[in-house]
Amino acid sequence: MRQGLVPKKVFFTSGSGTHKEMLESFEMALRDAGIEKFNLVTVSSILPPKCEIIERSEGLKSLVPGEIVFTVMSRNSSNEPSRRIAAAIGCAKPKDRQADFGYLSEHHSYGETEKCAGMYAEKLAENMYFTWKNERPESTMNISKTAEVDDEGNWTTVISAAVFIL
Repeated sequence: MRQGLVPKKVFFTSGSGTHKEMLESFEMALRDAGIEKFNLVTVSSILPPKCEIIERSEGLKSLVPGEIVFTVMSRNSSNEPSRRIAAAIGCAKPKDRQADFGYLSEHHSYGETEKCAGMYAEKLAENMYFTWKNERPESTMNISKTAEVDDEGNWTTVISAAVFIL
């Protein structure tokens, strides 16, 4: 049976960054999340069967600078003074983690609190799982990040990510 590039592990991380340039604010958010050293490839929203959820610190030790790393990422940026931005990833874990896949969802918004954005992303993942299996997942979780643009209108970026390890 063909396996392909199926991740064995995943960790969740988030970060925020501010800079006068939009791209550099994104770089600062990646640094805050600890994933700036990798060549990130965004993928869609499946949590593979048998994929172990690990701590960020353990995951980062498994990767090397320059490595091509697959991630499900939510990202939001603004330079509108006082604008609150949010980015969140939701996760729905299947009941049978050995045989079934779960779902990851990306959500980015304006004006929401970190808790609200996280719960919204979590509910999205749960609903995607339900429409596939016609049952609730074993459990759900989320990671989210919010930030507010400063009064000078510097670019602010927030990210949340599920980072896969092959």
